[in-house]
Amino acid sequence: MTMTPATHAISVDPTTGETLAMMPWASADDIENALTLAARGFEEWKRTTVAYRAQKLRDIGQALRNRTEEMAHSISREMGKPIRQARAEVAKSAALCDWYAEHGPAMLNPEPTLVENQQAVIAYRPLGTILAVMPWNFPLWQVLRGAIPILLAGNGYLLKHAPNVIGCAERIAQIFADAGIPAGVYGWVNASNDGVSQMINDPRIAAVTVTGSVRAGAAIGAQAGAALKKCVLELGGSDPFIVLNDADLDLAVKAAVAGRYQNTGQVCAAAKRFIVEEGIAGEFTERFVAAASALKMGDPLAEENDLGPMARFDLRDELHQQVEASIAEGARLLLGGEKLAGEGNYYAVTVLGDVTPEMTAFRQELFGPVAAITVAKNAEHALHLANDSDFGLSATLFTARDALAQEMASRLECGGVFINGYSASDPRVAFGGVKKSGFGRELSHFGLHEFCNVQTVWKNRL
Repeated sequence: MTMTPATHAISVDPTTGETLAMMPWASADDIENALTLAARGFEEWKRTTVAYRAQKLRDIGQALRNRTEEMAHSISREMGKPIRQARAEVAKSAALCDWYAEHGPAMLNPEPTLVENQQAVIAYRPLGTILAVMPWNFPLWQVLRGAIPILLAGNGYLLKHAPNVIGCAERIAQIFADAGIPAGVYGWVNASNDGVSQMINDPRIAAVTVTGSVRAGAAIGAQAGAALKKCVLELGGSDPFIVLNDADLDLAVKAAVAGRYQNTGQVCAAAKRFIVEEGIAGEFTERFVAAASALKMGDPLAEENDLGPMARFDLRDELHQQVEASIAEGARLLLGGEKLAGEGNYYAVTVLGDVTPEMTAFRQELFGPVAAITVAKNAEHALHLANDSDFGLSATLFTARDALAQEMASRLECGGVFINGYSASDPRVAFGGVKKSGFGRELSHFGLHEFCNVQTVWKNRL
């Protein structure tokens, strides 16, 4: 039988083009077995104490640390992340486990109150098994970011991972097994789109969380809505990076390059639209191009490289089409703008200047190593340009005026604003967006409570 994406999940090394793994899509019976196992696992897991679950999170963190090199190697080979960044992803994921183990139990404590002299308690109860549809760009962090608070709350977690990182999915499952998490509490199924629909419509799935494209989120969100199931969506972003005339340019340029080209530019919350006040636009652009051109691109397993190949060949083609369309529309090519010849799915570090709001590079998300620079007349114009987007995940603002920064932050239409630093995903703060970037929140107590039954228990005095 010919193995194609219609019949199998296929993992391809973007550095060499070598096929790393192929796995047939789960059958209806496979999915039924996974759901049965998940239902049994949840019934047992929800009865465990919060203290026990917190200890298991610590065990997961330690299991991750024990397998740092093999996990990081899988990430680099399957989706091209530079090995130093892959190791950092493992370390960050392990730290997430420890943070929720330490701080999460208090967030689940019942909240007593008095209602007209009568006792009432707001309690946080488990919902059930949560279906998670996760992407390839942070194949470990994205999974753990949702799974850890979901498990701590007493829920089960059933993963459908991106097909190009099935090796990572297998290693993650092994890590949870190493930590003693029952297979029915944390599960993984290699489901096709039809398989995802089967799971959403099954009563044993209580809710759905999705990180991915707008198209995928809209489709899955519609199915979850039809089934009257809660859905958290973390989708695309075209984040503005605003630099005003009084900004510290040394800091701004350093943050701009890191914020745009980390993970070869394949980050939902990456800086993508650089909106620079006209008084410093020339100097910022010159320094940004110089810093970007100094980045090293190559084999992701080589320690010295800053960027690797893009994760999928079709995504490189799409990115190049966006760059060519923007140039045809009047953008100025300042650096790169080409697929690199030879083996591997490499796209040159690229900078586009003179980008205006009607251009492709401004209107669409550029999911790769391409920066688009737009000049703003003043701070008010910069704010208008920043909000002129279908997306609203996060934003960055560089200025020395704190009062102005706070006022602009209150008017930016996004889920997170980062002043004099680029966007980050951290368990201590909520993460999520507005507009077409999705809804719901991950991380902090918001992420923990998203998949709880917030139950009121009101006791009348006899």
